[in-house]
Amino acid sequence: MLGLGGEFTYTSCDSCGSLQILEIPRDLGNYYPSAYYSFQRLQFSSYLRRLVKYLRMQVYLTTGSSFFCPPFGTDWLQKLKLKRTDRIADVGCGTGQLLYELSVSGFQDLHGFDPYLENSPSLPAGLQLWKMEFDQTDLHFDVIMLHHSFEHVADPKSILSACFDRLAPGGRLLIRCPVADAAVWQEKESLWVQLDAPRHLSIPSTNGFVELAQRIGFEVNEILFDSTSFQFWGTGLYENGEKLDRTRIQTYFSQEQLKAWDQQALEYNRQGKGDQACFFCVKPTKLVEKQA
Repeated sequence: MLGLGGEFTYTSCDSCGSLQILEIPRDLGNYYPSAYYSFQRLQFSSYLRRLVKYLRMQVYLTTGSSFFCPPFGTDWLQKLKLKRTDRIADVGCGTGQLLYELSVSGFQDLHGFDPYLENSPSLPAGLQLWKMEFDQTDLHFDVIMLHHSFEHVADPKSILSACFDRLAPGGRLLIRCPVADAAVWQEKESLWVQLDAPRHLSIPSTNGFVELAQRIGFEVNEILFDSTSFQFWGTGLYENGEKLDRTRIQTYFSQEQLKAWDQQALEYNRQGKGDQACFFCVKPTKLVEKQA
């Protein structure tokens, strides 16, 4: 991504195919420069835009029509069945932009967790950002979300256990992350753009994730592949010796090629071969003690 070079060794589980970095670099901060996308400033909306967003969400929640679905949630929002009164946590929230969009859309109890948070600007009522690891909070939630932060965690079992402990019975967990089932990973290996060494410390396969989540106590209700053409053009840039620079896309790929990749991504998702997925999990309302 940054053109820094270096070599990093990953192990692949013989049983499920999940990936794990063998040795975490001593200072990962070198690979998260100030220009890294999750460090961008929180973008606020004008009064008129906030009103439009609120009304749009109102219509969407009332009708369920995909036409009114906000652009930030086209693949997962409807399936998560959010209510405006839900207490919602976003783990690895970055600047908190997603939570801000939910806040101006009428959600009332929002919490973001990120140990790398900068000083937070003045936030709307009902939205709070916490500069801490998620397992340090004593709060409990109706919904917990990890949008492309799960793969940055060294211990997947630990974070899933923390989510389970902090969810109310019947609470929902959404994990969105790259998956090792990706056809692009099988074909291109170390050039796969979402391997993203060394920032991505662990990348589960779908079977590996389900097995771990069920072992902790979750029910995994659905897996939705939501990969895009990024898997192709990002990997293609790396094949051509480029950094991850969107301005270079037109240099190597035609509009026809990019459109073809959009269609191929949809087909890969349908076949379960896309390079990222949404896992929809539920904490059972009645916990049954497992026997050895």
